[in-house]
Amino acid sequence: MNKYYYEGKTKEAAIELALEELKIAREDLVVNNVEDKSGILKKTVKIEALNMNEIISYIKENVSEIIKKMNAGGNLEVRRREESISVTIFSENNAILIGKNGKNVAALQLLIRQMVNTKLSRPLSIVLDVGNYKEKRARNITYLAKKLAREAYKTKTEVTMDSMNSYERRLVHEALADDKYVYTESIGEEPNRKVVIKLKEQ
Repeated sequence: MNKYYYEGKTKEAAIELALEELKIAREDLVVNNVEDKSGILKKTVKIEALNMNEIISYIKENVSEIIKKMNAGGNLEVRRREESISVTIFSENNAILIGKNGKNVAALQLLIRQMVNTKLSRPLSIVLDVGNYKEKRARNITYLAKKLAREAYKTKTEVTMDSMNSYERRLVHEALADDKYVYTESIGEEPNRKVVIKLKEQ
């Protein structure tokens, strides 16, 4: 993942030069830094740029290398939407890659994000999944939250859910945000924060 430097009379002129030399489309150019080098007699703007295609290759190479070291090789599916990249690993060893309650895939995602975003001035959204585990987990959490909300209403007692990470807690809060009968609160300290489903006053 290389950084490239170009100069022009304006930022746009420097960008045009970068596009021409790198032979990429505008949406594939990541302008990382802009420096105004204008003096009394000369106006110049310098940009630091990266190629999004190289960033994606860098992510794929590192994910492949890490999962190989975990003795859990697999195929990668990469999708890109604007400045968001999602990587899904398909492996015969999904259980190893996912880990207990998704801890391994969460750690792998954090590692890859840090490796990439330390080189960027503006963080890139990178989402890593294993065999659509997160997608299924999100559906299950949403279903469970609504089920427990019904139980809380019927029994007139609050319900405390198991410990969850911030993303999973947010799913619960969002699932019950418009519920007529209950509301949610997070309690405890990381990494053991939990969501409590409480009754609204009627």
